Amino acid sequence: MANPSLLILAGDGIGPEVMAEVTRIIDWYGAKRGMAFDVSEDLVGGAAYDAHGTPLHDDTMARAQEVDAVLLGAVGGPKYDALDFSVKPERGLLRLRKEMDLYANLRPAQCFDALADFSSLKKDVVAGLDIMIVRELTSGVYFGEPRGIIEEGNERVGINTQRYTESEIDRVARSAFELAMRRGNKLCSMEKANVMESGILWREVVTRVGADYPEVELSHMYADAGAMQLTRWPKQFDVIVTDNLFGDLLSDLAAMLTGSLGMLPSASLGAPMANGRPKALYEPVHGSAPDIAGQGKANPIACILSFAMALRYSFDAGGEADRLERAVEQVLADGKRTADLLGEEGVEPVTTSQMGDAVLAALDASL
Repeated sequence: MANPSLLILAGDGIGPEVMAEVTRIIDWYGAKRGMAFDVSEDLVGGAAYDAHGTPLHDDTMARAQEVDAVLLGAVGGPKYDALDFSVKPERGLLRLRKEMDLYANLRPAQCFDALADFSSLKKDVVAGLDIMIVRELTSGVYFGEPRGIIEEGNERVGINTQRYTESEIDRVARSAFELAMRRGNKLCSMEKANVMESGILWREVVTRVGADYPEVELSHMYADAGAMQLTRWPKQFDVIVTDNLFGDLLSDLAAMLTGSLGMLPSASLGAPMANGRPKALYEPVHGSAPDIAGQGKANPIACILSFAMALRYSFDAGGEADRLERAVEQVLADGKRTADLLGEEGVEPVTTSQMGDAVLAALDASL
């Protein structure tokens, strides 16, 4: 049987630095756990533009369609600000999401006990937080037509259309219900059915899909109320499913409950391939942070945890994903901190590679 295949697109800024630590962990799983991966590497974003004049070469796109999973670092930087919109680094990432049809974006918000003081909320509100937001990623107001800026009378008008089909809602809802069954059997759907027809359809379809998952407790909430509840008592939620626009806002809000973007992974999943695995792209939530690139200050944990998500959702290795997540938790409990996590007096920051060393040592101790 062939080894599972993984395409690494490190990207720009701190992307190559954090990805280097993930590569060491991938090698560890091959040497210590007998889990060998066929790993290939390519360019995306500004790095691809520098080499090919495009943020994603067609050959790279074709490879991404063929592998079992894509692991991406980060894209962008001020060097590329003056480029035409069509070739900005971010267009490479958007092309991957669109052409791979990665319609379900999984954004976990987990607050490790050792970092509970870093949140802007009270410690008892966020300690032990572990929620998952499932955001529809390929439709909605970001893609709906008509769109644009037009002349109307003596002024310009900006137009964006919120548009969802039943099938688009159905498939992301099923992804969320399946995920809820692997967690706490609890799902909250968020929309604005009180003022938007698309919200009415969203609620109707999610309710209908829910009949196929009687084990899952389904609730509905208006998205603005959901934002308030996330800041009031976020631990009331387990899995949240919502549309593209609200998911963008709510997942960023939930991310900040944990205290640092450097800690947060994500997964974007699509339809199953011939081998039964979903098309998948995994990436940290943080950006390319060009201001600290090359300085050894970047926190690799979000990228490491993105690989843990790949183990769980693409490679049917939930136990090994647990092992890696526990290793990260142990390192933090031991007081290891990159510069973005400093808060306690007298704590010296570790470098990107030293954090990788610590995670590898914790993995060794888990054997």
